Amino acid sequence: MFSLIRTFAAENNTDDSIIMGEKIKKLKKIRIHREGTNTLFTTFLLVAVVAVGLWFGFDSKIPFWSFVALFGAAWLVVLNFYRCPIRYFNGETEKVVVAPADGRIVVIEEVEEHEYFHDRRLMISIFMSPFNVHANWFPVDGKVLFVKHQNGNYHKAWLPKASEENEHADIMIETADGQQVLCRQIAGAMARRIVTYAKDGEDCYIDEHLGFIKLGSRVDVYLPLGSEPCVKMGQATTGDQTMIARLP
Repeated sequence: MFSLIRTFAAENNTDDSIIMGEKIKKLKKIRIHREGTNTLFTTFLLVAVVAVGLWFGFDSKIPFWSFVALFGAAWLVVLNFYRCPIRYFNGETEKVVVAPADGRIVVIEEVEEHEYFHDRRLMISIFMSPFNVHANWFPVDGKVLFVKHQNGNYHKAWLPKASEENEHADIMIETADGQQVLCRQIAGAMARRIVTYAKDGEDCYIDEHLGFIKLGSRVDVYLPLGSEPCVKMGQATTGDQTMIARLP
């Protein structure tokens, strides 16, 4: 849709077409993730029904306003959690690794990866709080070699042992020049559902959604040694926008 708008604006070369394209682009920037539509609709109806009952059931409006203030705020927090911004990475994507999630960098270190690579890898981990967007993006352009789901525990996501012991989904991606990148979605103490959209054998691209994790959780990216980190510990990341590393 955006490409059609840009083409139309270029052909007509008018201020009105450019302004309209920008307005539509802004309106399409934020939407609600499909994983949250049922939850948001059901909880809204429940809150509305109880609120109506309190309004007509009591002479005093204090119970009504107290309920609306408390549960209305809670509903807005859930609404914020299920935000699904539409983003596009501006720049060259060759050898670029972008943040697969919103959050903060909690690990940048070389580790021994025993399950798939059986060698040392550079691991960069992003912890997502319940207040972050929880959609996940593909960190690199390439092809999905396989997707595997592993059952496990629900330790706090920022703990080192969470990467291997917690329930997680592994997505192995091979870039056009043969570099293999492992992206791992990890469930946390509160997060009990990992959704992965990636499919074995499909082409994948930066800007596409890899999946979704409900509530606080973490995403690890395992990169070949020689990759250059472009972030620092504690740095905030924006999914599909922040370049976290450059492949060798």
